[in-house]
Amino acid sequence: MNCPNCGILFVKSKFRDVCEACYNEEEKKFDEVYQFIRKRSNRTATIAQVVEATDVEEDLILKFIKTGRLRISQFPNLGYPCEQCGTLIRDGRICETCTKTLRTELKSLEKEEQRKREMTEQEKKVTYFVKQKLQE
Repeated sequence: MNCPNCGILFVKSKFRDVCEACYNEEEKKFDEVYQFIRKRSNRTATIAQVVEATDVEEDLILKFIKTGRLRISQFPNLGYPCEQCGTLIRDGRICETCTKTLRTELKSLEKEEQRKREMTEQEKKVTYFVKQKLQE
């Protein structure tokens, strides 16, 4: 596969999605980020503050969080965006508001599907009678 960062050809593994050189660079950046947020005074830093202080890209920090390398339970202001609306969340893929909206839409869809099934069943139950003329 070609490395998404530098484009060099490499053998992709289950554990690495970038080439060896980019992986080593990511490790250095991870160490910078971790050293910064590990300090007691920086534990409440937001992602924007971490990006500003370390010059590490936000996408890479989000990758560290999503892969579990940075445990956000230890850092209360770190999170990642909801895939639906972009609100910062701390677990899952979508926020609670989007989850509720999705559940409501699914229930509505289920009710509509049930109504369609019932109407189809009603149509099957209707019997039509045809009156024939008797021949003399």
